[in-house]
Amino acid sequence: MSKPKGDQPIREFLYSNSMFLVLGSLLALIWANADGLFSGHSYHNFVHVNLWPVASHGHDAHGLTFHFLVNDILMALFFAIAAKEVWESILPGGALSNIRTAATPLLATAGGVVGPSIVYIIGALMVGQYGELGNGWAIPCATDIAFSYLIARLIFGNGHPAISFLLLLAIADDAVGLGILAVFYPSGDVNLGWLGLTAAAVAMGVAFNRAGVKNFWWYLAIPGVLSWISFYMSGIHAALGLVPIIPTLPHAKRDEGLFAEDGSQSDTLNQFEHWWKEPVELILGLFALVNAGVVLSSVGAGTWLVTLGLFIGKPVGILAFSYFAVRVLKLELPGGMNLKHVTVIGCIASLGFTVALFVSTAAFPDPGPIQDSVKMGALLSFLAPVSAIIAAKALGIRLAFLKQEPAAN
Repeated sequence: MSKPKGDQPIREFLYSNSMFLVLGSLLALIWANADGLFSGHSYHNFVHVNLWPVASHGHDAHGLTFHFLVNDILMALFFAIAAKEVWESILPGGALSNIRTAATPLLATAGGVVGPSIVYIIGALMVGQYGELGNGWAIPCATDIAFSYLIARLIFGNGHPAISFLLLLAIADDAVGLGILAVFYPSGDVNLGWLGLTAAAVAMGVAFNRAGVKNFWWYLAIPGVLSWISFYMSGIHAALGLVPIIPTLPHAKRDEGLFAEDGSQSDTLNQFEHWWKEPVELILGLFALVNAGVVLSSVGAGTWLVTLGLFIGKPVGILAFSYFAVRVLKLELPGGMNLKHVTVIGCIASLGFTVALFVSTAAFPDPGPIQDSVKMGALLSFLAPVSAIIAAKALGIRLAFLKQEPAAN
């Protein structure tokens, strides 16, 4: 797909393969609601069609369904790329390598996890449904890197320090999200004995690296498959199965910066990302197609808990922890930024969509009203750009997409 000339976020979004995620979501919503109107089950039958008659390890025995293929197998590549961004960010020169410069965004990240989870839990207790809905506390903690990045560029303009701040926050949020999925949302009965196979897979990846193996396919085909099997059998969500082998792929000794795309990175790890980047966008489209199909009447308590966590808990948590970092710990924000920008960043970070939708299915694996209600809250995170634009206008921050030159507020 050809890319737009210039550096205009709106045009870039329209030409971006991220549109597959949006189109998949819209198709799923239309399909599921059309079924609801005509009392049909074609969407459910499509998502849960039995592609191969084998038993599944996890909550309920089932065959190799389209849902399992996408969520547990193909999405492993999405989380592998997310892990790649996290791994490179802690290398020398990476955004998280210098604790002095990363301290404030990292504290903001903590606020972006603590704030929404507290709001969600308190809300669940207040409505008297903690027993039914409490397990979804992590759903509003997510931040979608790609979409939030585009929205930040629309609002602040290219080159504004708030964009790097948001990206660093989102990458750290990904790292926290991977940990939350692994620890709090097992896909079945946990059997940690299988993690010995993970250790063997990592050791094999290190051996490949030391032997000079440069082709990333070897890392995926042998240690990658072994690691995925170990996660699947251990009860840890199989979509995280490729994460442990990512650091074993040959990589540069230093990180060139957030989302460097100058073409100079030719190591195996970056070759892996460059090869899979567009296929993963297609996978995200499939992910949206099999997960976003909720009937609009599914709005319920779970919807409002996720929505309040995202749109109140996340920006308040990010702002509160940033305020504490600057005013109490005497840490600094990047030059050209103030707490007004942090407030808008908090609103942008409310766009959780992809990971929020994934956590919804992990927290409530059984299809039904509760799963649909929290999924609806994850889908409503697409309103984050509206809240961010309103916040920016209220705080007097000029919107970059309304003028030619980048905003400098």
